[in-house]
Amino acid sequence: MADRLDTITIGRDLEVRKIGYGAMQLTGPQVWGPYPDHEGGVRLLRSLLDQGVNFIDTADVYGPHTNELLIREALHPYSDELVIATKGGFVRGGYEYSTLGWVGNPKYLRQSLMMSLRRLRLDRVQLYYLHSGYATDAPFEDQIGELKAMQDEGYIQHIGLSNVTPEQFATARGIADIVAVTALYNVGNRRGAQLLTAAEESGAVFSPWHPASLRDGGDNADRVASALAPIAAAHGVTPQQLAIAWLLHRSPAMLPIPGTRSLAHLRENVAAASVDLSDDEVATITELVDEKAIHG
Repeated sequence: MADRLDTITIGRDLEVRKIGYGAMQLTGPQVWGPYPDHEGGVRLLRSLLDQGVNFIDTADVYGPHTNELLIREALHPYSDELVIATKGGFVRGGYEYSTLGWVGNPKYLRQSLMMSLRRLRLDRVQLYYLHSGYATDAPFEDQIGELKAMQDEGYIQHIGLSNVTPEQFATARGIADIVAVTALYNVGNRRGAQLLTAAEESGAVFSPWHPASLRDGGDNADRVASALAPIAAAHGVTPQQLAIAWLLHRSPAMLPIPGTRSLAHLRENVAAASVDLSDDEVATITELVDEKAIHG
């Protein structure tokens, strides 16, 4: 149990607590514009280390840009304990999600990293993700090659991948050391199941997004919620806390990054690490979705 509740190491040298913080919610509606409660966002970010959270996940497209700026305002100069991950490769042209797109042009990726470093006031980012494998304006291999070049130049400490296929993950590993991957994976939606397996086999950290969601399973949502309710009640926790606890039991590679705008909710998320599930309880939740039938 101690291993599950303690820390996880990214790339052999970045040791973080096993529940991180996804900062995306500290933006305006639909992840567009600055977070309306600016001072509240600053207070929440400044509370993270006190709550035992020392890993923050952000991206240049959150806002865009406003999320990284808020993190800098709240936390710079950064504690030696803190690890910040950011991403590049998504673009956003307005409030509507339909304006969201992908760019893989290596020059654009280089600009994205340099601007993230400027906004965060960093000389080197500890973990930098290619935010999407969907871009078709440049070969995927060239995109990874540019990240590797920037790593060799000292601007990136470690490279991660977000929104990629298992095949792209394998391709990227032939070009650079990939230490982290993010994908949609939770109690109801296991879309990232193959990537989780690939991460485990390669020694990479796996950060599931929407980790506490009970609704991402579509038609599964009601069935999943019903199955979780008695287990959550037996442990005196919310179903969302149980969902996070199950992830930590599911794999030693797991680094959930739940987001919240509330200090009370942040404390609930962190407390999920203390929920000790039996093997039967873990199996009951795991078997709610046939992961073998999922194709990346």
